[in-house]
Amino acid sequence: MTDFDASDIAAMRKEGDLSGFLRGQLRAGRTQKTTPPTPPPKPPGHRPGYWPAGSRPPDRRPVRHTAADWQRELDRYRTGQGHDNDPCHCGNC
Repeated sequence: MTDFDASDIAAMRKEGDLSGFLRGQLRAGRTQKTTPPTPPPKPPGHRPGYWPAGSRPPDRRPVRHTAADWQRELDRYRTGQGHDNDPCHCGNC
C-alpha cells in the first residue's frame, strides 16, 4: 500500500471515491494471497518413488543383546525374579 496522509483520504471521501479505493485495495490483497507459490524444480535424474540420488535407506539398528543376555533374562522370567505382579514371590503367580 502506498503512503497516504489525512488530506488524501479526506479528498477521496469528499469525491466519493474512498469506498471504491478501499475495495480495490482489498481485492489486490486477496489476489496476492490466492496465487500459489511455484514448487521448486525437480533435481536432475529425479525418479518418483526412489531414494534421491546419492542417498540410501537408513541402516538397520545394531543388535544390542547377545544370546547370553537373552538366556539370562529368560531364566529370570521363568523363576519370577524381578516381577512386580508376583505378590508372594513364588514364581508361579
